[in-house]
Amino acid sequence: MNPYVTGVIGAVVGIAIGFFVERILKGVAYKSRDEVLREADREAENIKKNAELAAKEELLKRREELEKETQQLRDDLRTKETQVEKREAAFEVLVQDFEKRERMLEVTQKKLADRTKAVDTRETELDRIIREEQEQLFKISELNRDKAIEMLLDRLERQLGNETGQLILKHHNKLKLECEKQAQEIVAMAVQRCAAGHTSEMTVSTVDIPNDEIKGRIIGREGRNIRAFEKATGVDVIVDDTPGVVVVSAFDKVRREIARLSLEKLIKDGRIHPSRIEEVVKETEKEINAYIQQVGNEACHEVGVHDLHEKLVYFMGRLHFRSSYSQNVLRHSIEVAFLSGLMAEQLGLDSEIAKRCGFLHDLGKAADHEMEGGHPAVGAELLKRYGEGPEVVHAALGHHDDIRVDYIYTVLTASADACSAGRPGARRESLEKYIKRLEELETLANGFPGVDQSYAIQAGREIRIVVDSKEVNDRQAAKISRDIAQAIEENLTYPGEVKVNVLRETRSVHIAK
Repeated sequence: MNPYVTGVIGAVVGIAIGFFVERILKGVAYKSRDEVLREADREAENIKKNAELAAKEELLKRREELEKETQQLRDDLRTKETQVEKREAAFEVLVQDFEKRERMLEVTQKKLADRTKAVDTRETELDRIIREEQEQLFKISELNRDKAIEMLLDRLERQLGNETGQLILKHHNKLKLECEKQAQEIVAMAVQRCAAGHTSEMTVSTVDIPNDEIKGRIIGREGRNIRAFEKATGVDVIVDDTPGVVVVSAFDKVRREIARLSLEKLIKDGRIHPSRIEEVVKETEKEINAYIQQVGNEACHEVGVHDLHEKLVYFMGRLHFRSSYSQNVLRHSIEVAFLSGLMAEQLGLDSEIAKRCGFLHDLGKAADHEMEGGHPAVGAELLKRYGEGPEVVHAALGHHDDIRVDYIYTVLTASADACSAGRPGARRESLEKYIKRLEELETLANGFPGVDQSYAIQAGREIRIVVDSKEVNDRQAAKISRDIAQAIEENLTYPGEVKVNVLRETRSVHIAK
């Protein structure tokens, strides 16, 4: 018998015996000992049977549970076996597919090898046929190989001449973008090469001193005098071993002039200390500002431009201290004003407006270090702020052809600006050198075939070339323009850029008699 069942039966029997013993102890004494024992045996037997039945039911229940778990495990196992069989079948399909592809690849490689062999054979045969045909052609034409090559090259050169002109016209925009990029690089390299010398020349002023002992007084104890001077003027003072000279350096020429005059006053006075420095600098600033206002008023009176805002007059006076390629900007503005007025009179326009546009066109150069943007935009902003008319504002904004022209006075201003800047001697160029450069341009252009005449204009910034329309077509004209520009770049030295303008025209003239 199962130990579990035995234990249950024993427990039940013990409880029953205890129960009957308790009843006996409580006074059921009327029954005899034998009856009590028989009754106890009967009850114990009943309890035993009940316990056995309960144990059997428990065993059946647990057996059913175990059978369900076993069946579930069998079902899971069958499912996994089915999945494994499917995967094996798919793997076999893949293997068959790979084998099929390998066989196809082998066939393709064999076909490719056969085709390669056939191509080699055909190339050999083709070379042989070409040689035979060349020999036959040489016999028919009675030409040797060198003569035939010469004729072919000559024909090819003529064809390439036309194609080159066509390509130049076709890719003009693309070449323009590339040229702008290269021009930026060239300008950057040129700036790198000449910036140091030019900056040193254009940004420093020298102050003569009676003796080198003054240098110690300018520096002061622990440098307090020179620091106070630099703080008050906004410039750099260079005191080095150069005898008899102190250098004042700054980009702003007005500040540099204030510093130079202040330093001369301090050296002459002899009292050099921070409080005296501030006093002299303020006094000199007032003098310079008054001088700037006076110069501006004199320029307005000379040109005949009146009713200007005082701030605009002050800015024009500041241009007296500004130079462009060593050309004084105020004098340049006065020249542009006169030229613009003369051209306006010849065209029947308002000469007063034209002079006003020409006089104020470079106003932005007086404040381009204080405001963002180039001097055309800065000048236009200032003129608009101080009540100038739209013609004047537009002339300042567009005199470098940066925008679409809306007023004829802008064209006059731009033309007068080019005349003033391009005249001989205006910008550090002697007359002999200027004429020699123009002659070199014209001589170089006249050396090209098909060129009838050439004219260097606008101070050598443009060369106009007239070609023979019978010998040169439009495509060849484009090629000539490009070739001349390239020859100028390689053989001549010139400031800025040179525009090559090739003109080709056909004229038909008949006389009626």
